[in-house]
Parts: sequence; C-alpha cells; structure tokens
Amino acid sequence: MKIYNRILQLAVVMLGAVSSRAQLPPVFDSSRMATVQATATVRRYLSPEKIIWQTPNAGEHIFNAQRFLLAGNGQADLANQNMCVLKSTAAVHPALLFDFGKELHGGLQLVTGMYKSGKPVKLRVRFGESVSEAMSDIEPGKNATNDHAVRDMIVEVPWLGKLEVGNTGFRFVRIDLLDDNTELQLKEVRAIFVYRDLPYLGSFKCSDTLLNQIWLTGAYTVHLNMQDYLWDGIKRDRLVWIGDMHPETSTISAVFGYNEVVPKSLDLSRDITPLPQYMNGMVSYSMWWVLIQRDWYQHTGNLAYLKQQAAYLKGLLDHLSKKIDANNSEDLHDGTRFLDWPSSENKPGIHAGLQAMMIMTLDAGAALSKVLNDEATVKKCEAAIARLKLNVPDANGSKQAAALMALSGLVPAKKINDEIIGVGGVKDYSTFYGYYMLQAKAKAGDYQGGLNDIRTYWGAMLKLGATTFWEDFNMDWLPNASRIDEIVPAGQKDIHGDYGAYCYKGFRHSLCHGWASGPTPWLTEHILGISVVAPGCKVIKVTPHLGDLQFAEGTFPTPYGIVTVKHTRLADGKIKSEIKAPAQVKVIRE
Repeated sequence: MKIYNRILQLAVVMLGAVSSRAQLPPVFDSSRMATVQATATVRRYLSPEKIIWQTPNAGEHIFNAQRFLLAGNGQADLANQNMCVLKSTAAVHPALLFDFGKELHGGLQLVTGMYKSGKPVKLRVRFGESVSEAMSDIEPGKNATNDHAVRDMIVEVPWLGKLEVGNTGFRFVRIDLLDDNTELQLKEVRAIFVYRDLPYLGSFKCSDTLLNQIWLTGAYTVHLNMQDYLWDGIKRDRLVWIGDMHPETSTISAVFGYNEVVPKSLDLSRDITPLPQYMNGMVSYSMWWVLIQRDWYQHTGNLAYLKQQAAYLKGLLDHLSKKIDANNSEDLHDGTRFLDWPSSENKPGIHAGLQAMMIMTLDAGAALSKVLNDEATVKKCEAAIARLKLNVPDANGSKQAAALMALSGLVPAKKINDEIIGVGGVKDYSTFYGYYMLQAKAKAGDYQGGLNDIRTYWGAMLKLGATTFWEDFNMDWLPNASRIDEIVPAGQKDIHGDYGAYCYKGFRHSLCHGWASGPTPWLTEHILGISVVAPGCKVIKVTPHLGDLQFAEGTFPTPYGIVTVKHTRLADGKIKSEIKAPAQVKVIRE
C-alpha cells in the first residue's frame, strides 16, 4: 500500500489570507483572480519497481539500466555520475519497459545528463495499463488509441535537463531511443503520480485476505479517479458520467467520508444539462443523479446543499412523473435507453430495468422533497410510483434488470435471486451492475452468495495482476489468459488486447474504472453491517453478516468522526460485536 498511503499533509494556502497585493505573484493580481484555478491534487515522483523488458541482445546498446530503480531527486547535475547510457545505430534503437508496481494517474519525468552531441534527442514514450498495451502501436488490430489521453508520443529530451510528459492512467512505460547513431545519457525515469492526498478513514479487515485486498483495491480505484472532478476512468474516458458515479460515491462515503469532488461533479452535470435534457444523454443517468443526491444527503446531512438542488430536482421529478404511458409503463423514449454495456442489446431487459429505476428514483425524490417541504412533488412522485407498480415487466434473463427490480420492490428479492441473479454464479456479471446484483443478493438474505461472487469475479482480476478494477470483465476471458504484468507468453491469450466489446474493445478497455468498486461499500454495509438510518449519520444501524468469516472489523467515517466495529464469531457460533462511535452518533444494534 506504499504508493497511495498518506505521504505528506497537503498544505492549503488560502489566497484571501494574504493581506497585501504586493505579497502575491503577478498571476494572482485581482484583475486575474477569476481566471485562476487551484488544483486539489498533489504530485509525487516514483522510481520504477522493476525493468520488465529491454531490447534483445542490448549489451552494446544499454548500460547501467538498473540505476533507474534507485531513488531520484529530479535534478540534472554536472557530476554526471552513475548514468544509464543508451546507444543507437542505424539498425538498433534501444528500448526499455518499466513497471511502476501499481496503477497510477499522471505522467513521466525524464532527467538527462551530458552526452557528446549536446543536442535534444528524440524518444518514443508509451504508457500502458498492461504490459501489452505499453508494447503496442496505435493501430486498429487491438484498438490501441490515444483517445482522451495521449499515451503514445514522440518527444525531445534536452541535453543536461529535464522533461515531464503525459497525463493518463498507467502502470507500465516503454521508452525507445529513436535517433540513429546517437548516445543518450539518462539519470532518472520516474512516474509523476497525481492524486488527492487523502487519508483512508474507512477500513475493512476480515479473516479472508482476498476480501481485504478486494476492499482496498476498490477504494484505490475510486481514489485515482478523484481528480479535479470525479471521473469514470483515468485513461478513458476521464469524464463525469453520472451513472458511473453512484458506485463511486458509495465508495467515497465508505472510505473517505465527505469530499468536495462529489458535489462539484454533481453540480457540473446539473449545470450543463438544462431540463428536459438527460444527463450524459441517457435517461437512466438523470435518475442516478437523484439517487446520488438522496444517498449523499443521508450521509452528510447537508441541508444547505440539498436546498441548492431544489429547483432542478423539482423540475426533473415533474418531468419523470409524466413519462408513464396508458399501460402504466415507463415511457422514457426521448433519450438514450441504457443500463450498462453488457445489457445494451437486451431491449426487454432495459425496459424492465428502467421501470424499476423510475420507482427507485421517484421514491428517492419523494424522500428529498419531504425534507424540502415540497408536498406537491411528494404527492406527484407517490402517485407515479403507484401506477408503475401495477406493471411488472419481464427481465428477459437480464441480471442487471433483475437486480433493479429486486431493489425497487417490483419483485421479491429472493425470487429474483433464485431465478435469475443466482443462476450460473457470476456468469453474466458486469463490473458496474455487479454492485446492484450484490445489493439484490443482500436484500434476498444471500450474504454468503455475495461473498462467493466477490471472491470469484473481482478476485479473478487480481489473479491476473490487476491493482485496480476494470471497466468490464467476463469470466469467459479466463481460459489460457495471460497476466497484465508480463509479456504475453506464446500460445496464450492477451487478456487486455484480445477481449472487450462496445466502446472498450482491446487496449481501449480501461483497467481503472470507478464504477467497478462496488464490493468496497458492499462489504462495509453488509459484512461490517453498517447502514445510515438518519441524515448526517446521526443514527446508524449495525447488523453484521459474517457468512463463512471468523471475524470482520473496520471503520466508517461520519461527519462527527469515526465509527469502529469488530465482529467475532464465538465457539458457539454467536457473533460478539464491539462498537465505538462518536457521542453524536446513535447506534442501533441488530
């Protein structure tokens, strides 16, 4: 965990505290203050953990490459000692592939020494979330791209200087010396790690080390996507997708507590989406905005923020409550009808899922409207819900739709779990809606089934070398698949380049996608058993479900401080619980 553990406390400098304009740099002159944007992220510099590959038979072309594994200081100097020397010919252009040990967001720093030509030298730099992506070319065969973030580029490094390049998601970097008959002396090749310097206030530990690793991996996946805004992926798309945000905001509440990246991103989507348009063009994504607002208010209790949403919320709920046809069926045909990509061709399943989402959204909207004393909207939502519940569509085998139907109460959760979600184990799971499949299993009382599915599905990504969770994953990809942290062995399948579909074919597939973090909040909510009962965490309920675990312990952040729980299975099978909470937090034990 050394890469993303808290390194230094972020020093926040408030410009308003500066009493004299003479103390400000010219860029901060009051005439330009409106154009100045501060960043919430910090930069840390990391040496690679290993060199995975270098040009074959490179003995006469690469000297002292192991020096890159040493700590650096980012400074070129006149001593010119302990350099790595790269020498090219017209036929041989030396190259190295570095492994920084864990998925990162940021770029690359190159520090050079003194070499004979004294001129800039051309390098090709390739970032990759897998070894095979870092070794790939931009070409259609395996869909390597520079979409959203340039990850394959040609740069010139200065003589006796420093160059910083890149802004993407990566773990691996390959550099190639491109100029013919050239010598380059390199002092350092370091990753620039750009992230929010935040403590992990929430935690989870149990008797199964795999589950511990999965919880932390989900947390880290979302942490990397907490940039200036809350993104879906750090390589692609690097955008605020509201539907993707729901698992992410659930993870943030469980791990970090309040963070301004959530309201900032919610407000961005609201402000760029005038009604009756749908957020990100998708009917379900405007509904996710309402559901996130409900969950965020429940965790933070921030009534002032909720009141800022009142006008937009009222207009959106009014619009949705009218999108019901004469057959009491959702009539959301004025935007893109989407749940997630693996379910996108199952039109009956999408209809069933949207019917359920309408109920969930209007129920959340009614709860928020009660807080806002908007009784007219409450009645409108309740009337629409009553109509929608008269029509129970067929999920058409879609586990995504089935999960939403269970969570909305359209169909009993146990029936849905027995007949659809639990059939075939994790077959037809998806990384985004897998969270809701797990939630439906919990509602059905199948906590052990949820644990088994987390181990099997998310655990499989870890076994393939993942350090963050992926945009999508299919168990059918496993036979004869290679790991992402090695050169693909002859005769094996490239798990990154050979698979994927829709917008994530081949190397375009994001291997760090926040919507895949569902097990993290699920384990906190259902295994530790912590759920918020009253807004602002003023009342929480603790109901552990250990399944086959011998113990589970952890922490949960609230606006008043940390709640600590520990559950231990005794010899007679009973569960002993130890709970500590701030004085302002009432704990209900079940």
